[in-house]
Amino acid sequence: MQTATKPLVGARAVPLSRRASFLVAEARRKPSTNSRRTRVGSTSTTTTTTTTLTDVNGPALTTVAKPGHQYDLKQTVEMKATVSVHMKSFWWSDEKKERARDWAYDLILGSWLTLELVSSELDPNTGQEHDVISGKLKHSRETEKDYDLYEAIFTVPASFGPIGAVRLVNYHHTEMLLGEVKIFPAGEDPTKSSAVTLFHCHSWIDPSHCSPDKRTFFPVEKSYIPSQTPKGVEKLRKSELEALRGNGCGERKKHDRIYDYDVYNDLGKPESKRPVLGGKEHPYPRRCRTGRPRSKTDPSSEEESHKKGEMYVPRDETFTERKEQAFLTKQLLSQLHGLCTGLKVNKDILPSFPTLASIDALYDDDFRNQPVQPEGGKVRLILDLLAKELVHLVKLEGAEFVEGIRRVFKFETPEIHDMDKLAWFRDEEFARQTLAGMNPLSIQLVTELPIVSKLDELKYGPADSLITKELIEKQINRIMTAEEAVAQKKLFMLDYHDLLLPYVHRVRKLDNKTMYGSRTLFFLADDGTLRPIAIELTRPKSPHKQQWRKVFTPGSGYSGSVTGSWEWQLAKIHVLSHDTGYHQLVSHWLRTHCCVEPYVIAANRQLSQMHPIYRLLHPHFRFTMEINAQARGMLICADGIIEKTFSPGEFSMEISSAAYDKQWRFDMEALPEDLIRRGMAVRGEDGKLELAIEDYPYANDGLLVWDAIKQWASDYVAHYYPCAADIVDDEELQDWWTEVRTKGHPDKQDEPWWPELDCHESLVQVLATIMWVTSAHHAAVNFGQYPMAGYVPNHPSIARRNMPCEMGPEEMLAFKAAPEKVWLDTLPSQLQTVMVMATLDLLSSHASDEEYMGTHQEPAWQRDGEVDKAFQVFQKKMRDIAEQVEEWNKDDSRRNRHGAGVVPYVLLRPLNGNPMDAKTVMEMGIPNSISI
Repeated sequence: MQTATKPLVGARAVPLSRRASFLVAEARRKPSTNSRRTRVGSTSTTTTTTTTLTDVNGPALTTVAKPGHQYDLKQTVEMKATVSVHMKSFWWSDEKKERARDWAYDLILGSWLTLELVSSELDPNTGQEHDVISGKLKHSRETEKDYDLYEAIFTVPASFGPIGAVRLVNYHHTEMLLGEVKIFPAGEDPTKSSAVTLFHCHSWIDPSHCSPDKRTFFPVEKSYIPSQTPKGVEKLRKSELEALRGNGCGERKKHDRIYDYDVYNDLGKPESKRPVLGGKEHPYPRRCRTGRPRSKTDPSSEEESHKKGEMYVPRDETFTERKEQAFLTKQLLSQLHGLCTGLKVNKDILPSFPTLASIDALYDDDFRNQPVQPEGGKVRLILDLLAKELVHLVKLEGAEFVEGIRRVFKFETPEIHDMDKLAWFRDEEFARQTLAGMNPLSIQLVTELPIVSKLDELKYGPADSLITKELIEKQINRIMTAEEAVAQKKLFMLDYHDLLLPYVHRVRKLDNKTMYGSRTLFFLADDGTLRPIAIELTRPKSPHKQQWRKVFTPGSGYSGSVTGSWEWQLAKIHVLSHDTGYHQLVSHWLRTHCCVEPYVIAANRQLSQMHPIYRLLHPHFRFTMEINAQARGMLICADGIIEKTFSPGEFSMEISSAAYDKQWRFDMEALPEDLIRRGMAVRGEDGKLELAIEDYPYANDGLLVWDAIKQWASDYVAHYYPCAADIVDDEELQDWWTEVRTKGHPDKQDEPWWPELDCHESLVQVLATIMWVTSAHHAAVNFGQYPMAGYVPNHPSIARRNMPCEMGPEEMLAFKAAPEKVWLDTLPSQLQTVMVMATLDLLSSHASDEEYMGTHQEPAWQRDGEVDKAFQVFQKKMRDIAEQVEEWNKDDSRRNRHGAGVVPYVLLRPLNGNPMDAKTVMEMGIPNSISI
């Protein structure tokens, strides 16, 4: 194994063979003076053995070994341990009582943090684990960023062997965040020593009165599959996993670190019941179990959290203080945007915008949607603006004062509106965004005609589509037949017909909402761009009404009539609201946030922290469970933001469940397989993909990123699993994957498409798929939300009025008399618009402590030379991809990503430099995990 080529900050990497023997070969030695020995030949027999532990600035501590141990105590080694600690309440609490208590702990107890050293080897004399070496740590009076450093010196028998684990107990009254533990020969500088054992913890340690269990951590020096575990820590490895699984009973407390499963039975409220998601009726992935009591008004559901917005997640899955502060700051700013921009708005949900200009007035043309600066740039900007305006504002009264405040708190201008004020109106842009917008995952190839529904005709009405061959040929000016267009892969479709049609009548019973099933057909022009040629809207039949459906066409509708052009714009609102809803509920929430949570839970329950696959996936799971809990509390719950502002209303999550049931397959979540499934690519004989649309920015950039991810995963797996038998025999790995299927996705556990982890290729495919979904897939559907849908006409979240032609002559007369008013009434209301904008503004932001793909490297990867080398290759590929994306965005021939008023596609552009140097939030890079 090679020496790591990229050392850690503060520690020089060394070969494992050297580090394994550092206790004897590298440490400063001194004779043991605290044991009585009798010589028997050349062997030292200990009758009573004591091990000296010297505290910094304190008296020696001793532990007594059992009589009869055959320890060789001719030599001992003096080792120093440093521990970085962050005390949340100590530094952040303003209460005098809390500070006084912290001061007393430091003064009276002096040392309240106990560290134990655990040998990686068994005692050769007993065949059992070595007795641990325990000592107390004291404050070193040094700090390291946000951490205080604590230290102690241990005198260790040379026969102790390499340190295989450390265990800590916190006797303080409050929890602490443990950063890193470093152990090295006393007297050496840890930044220069070649014999540093590093424990990368970054975990919250509860006070002993809350959790008496000792916390165990393993060194990053080497990762082990179960069969290779050092004998001295085998039991610890198993006991740690057992502790994380819990017993499945009781309500989880804030300080717990238990990972378990439950159905989505926590989305309802006492006054607004919602069906349980998960089970035969509504299949769904599982979420983290909280164990809250059942609701008295709805026994099938959990009661609400005692505190608004508080939802249990295992302690180490919660946001860091920095992340939490950034999230809350951005949330506050978004709420202020919504509140202050809406001061002029009637709080009734119904009022529409009176004019298009009133929508434009929501934005500040002098403030673009740029990356948030580390010190909270928008906060400072607003404060500066308020300071400048204060003198002027205090002179104003009533409505003038309100308008003055509103002007200060206007929204940032979204990229789509900044680049082209009329982008929302142009059909070319409507089509382009299916390939390079915030939801490029729905467009699919039309492979056969006629277009037919799979739904029951007796229940929903005729299955055949009104988008006929004759209509297609007319719309493409008869340059080819419809059959030729299919054969030449010229026809593409957004198909929200079968998924939405069963919910149309239920949604229409809700206030201020409507819905259709929809199909939108596009034609691929010779220049590589799509042209929309038809939209079909359908209302299913009911006991009292026949099915209603109609096809709308662009521009030339009604032989070029103005009425037909306005109807086309209304039909686009309906399709865009369907696309926005599908994006949020399926492409975004379901396929990333929701389906990933079981991977996280299973990994923590079945993969030890020293397992190489755990260490590969861990950065891709960062904060996902916390942000999912936040979503359950604010976004997807009953009467939450999604239900108030998106077309499906209270049936939103049921539609998400239906999509999971009918569409989701793990083996199709990898990018190449997803493209093939939608007909957007075919795999050639050489294994390479050929795209149906050459200029498909999401696929172009995504495939480069996918290949890099898969190669990185392949190199990593090959390093730890030389042969397939090692994969098959890895019990932790197999248990993890079995639990993902049987407990995380139990409603689909019997599907035949689940991969088996039986060879290098299958394991790499599974890992690459998870890494893709948590990073690039999420980035592609998340960070373009405000830039694209922050301007409501471009991507409305809801359509509130039926098509006038469905409603009869009177509605048509009113429509012809005031078409713009009907168009504005169909868009989201003023309040709904502001709520959506504020939410998307929050969701589209990057955290200041984000970890980006290709730049963040785990300490365990750095300490292993071969893994470090593989990561450097991955890192270079990501930089090359960034350069390639830049070139494509300047290519005149790529009209779906370059041109007058066209927003460049940068959502899958890897980070190449400082993210805060990016011009827009979309080009800040690809985060490793789903953390927003």
